Amino acid sequence: MAARRSRMSGDFKLRRLLRTIHATTDNELVPAMLESANQILASMRELVPRDTGAAMGALKVFVSQSGLDAQIGIRGKKDNREFFYLRFYEFGTKGYKGNKRSGGRNRRKTNKSDGANFFGKFPDIPARPAHPWLRPALDLNREHVQSNLSAAIARALAKASRGASDG
Repeated sequence: MAARRSRMSGDFKLRRLLRTIHATTDNELVPAMLESANQILASMRELVPRDTGAAMGALKVFVSQSGLDAQIGIRGKKDNREFFYLRFYEFGTKGYKGNKRSGGRNRRKTNKSDGANFFGKFPDIPARPAHPWLRPALDLNREHVQSNLSAAIARALAKASRGASDG
């Protein structure tokens, strides 16, 4: 689940400046971003629903080389396919009444069959409430992450203003 980027011009200018600083000096952002991402990951692992615990083990952290981007959660095509059901825990489900058609019209009660193949009846699937775990993990750590990254950006800008040789 990717986060949205700001569309403010100052944000892009700051990102470009931090990328050029990253190319010329030691990066202050990567360790701070990694620490913040690991803290959010620990909160996610506490909040994720557990049956077997396999989904908890699939949660991972990725921080880009520049330190300007971090992805936390289920990464990769294989894990996304295997743990697709976590979105139903996060957001809940609407449910389904099998005997109703669109517009609330009744559906015929007979089984669907063409004589050779049986296509099944229409099951009633109950609605499931949401049990959020992604957003609360972010909200729990928001202040710490913001202060941690603000301090890292300030250190990077101060180091760049002093010059790369002063370290």
